[in-house]
Amino acid sequence: MNRGRAWLDRLIAWSPVFLLGAFSALTYWLNAQVQPGGAAFDGSGRHDTDLYIEDFKAVSLDPQGHIRQSITARIARHFPDNDTTEFEAPLITFSEPGKPPISITADRGMITGDQQNAYFTGKVKGIREAAAGERDQGRIIVTSEYLHVLPKEDKIETDKPVTISEPRGIINATGMEFDNKAKTFKFKSRVSGQLQPNK
Repeated sequence: MNRGRAWLDRLIAWSPVFLLGAFSALTYWLNAQVQPGGAAFDGSGRHDTDLYIEDFKAVSLDPQGHIRQSITARIARHFPDNDTTEFEAPLITFSEPGKPPISITADRGMITGDQQNAYFTGKVKGIREAAAGERDQGRIIVTSEYLHVLPKEDKIETDKPVTISEPRGIINATGMEFDNKAKTFKFKSRVSGQLQPNK
């Protein structure tokens, strides 16, 4: 009888601890149920800026220290959730050895974290300077509201209306692919314009 009484007294004495433990476990379980996919509380699941820079400028150098790619922008914002960087009023240039220099300006731009893709929107203008030995051709100017640049492949493409002008004339089209390595244009639809033949 005394043993049973002592056990009951200990149970009563420890009951607040048991109750608190049960409450903690219940709170943990409820919290786990309302968190989608075990998301952390560090904000990494939101599309929030973690870096904001005004008057941004960055360059990429070759082993000899020559500038091969550069980008400037009025504002640059980096987003850690998808590792993209967005730009306002960007200017990006490419100057690879043996290739005609290319520059692109736009109202806005976005570059993926792996630097495989760059997207430009709003008053986009791409300029390919004349290559050495192109006596009959000058610079080529591409204008559109959207351009997708693939730096590693040395290509520019769009599915929007585009205008290409050069000293021989002008071409308008909807959709275009430009291969800077092959120096070729491919137009998708609604092609019009006029080019003078080389003399």
